[in-house]
Amino acid sequence: MSDRICVGAITGSFGVKGEARVKSFCAEPDAIGDYGPLSTEDGSRSFTLKITRAVKNGFAARLSGVTTKEQADALKGTRLYAPRDALPALLDDEFYHTDLIGLAVVDTGGQDRGRVHAVHNHGASDLLEVRAKGQKSTVLVPFTQEVVPTVDLSAKRIIVDPPEGLFDGG
Repeated sequence: MSDRICVGAITGSFGVKGEARVKSFCAEPDAIGDYGPLSTEDGSRSFTLKITRAVKNGFAARLSGVTTKEQADALKGTRLYAPRDALPALLDDEFYHTDLIGLAVVDTGGQDRGRVHAVHNHGASDLLEVRAKGQKSTVLVPFTQEVVPTVDLSAKRIIVDPPEGLFDGG
């Protein structure tokens, strides 16, 4: 498990005074600024983040060291990471997406179904994108208690009870 968790991304500038537009990936979106200095994926830069207002699809925020629109624009696409120990404790049935990526996926009969490639959320609930064995395309598995009854981080695997036919195409 990574010692840093992606909590948001810079999506561009906001206005002309150096504010950045930030999309939060936090369960409580406006808490993104509460987790101490946030760093880039490679750790080469770090920022304190202060939300100034809510805007469409995120927040306008001041980032330390960013004072111009051009500087904010140059950071577009930058993912922001917080130290894992700065984040709130998770409940037993909650997981950080980063901890799920790469886990083996097996069905309730023990058959290897592939590995988790990504986790998506398009508004309704999370979907696990699984690179299925022997298939060219990926399979989207609903991340619900019914379909994914077991997540075993220590064994690095997820047990799925997929609806009939889910892994049959591709």
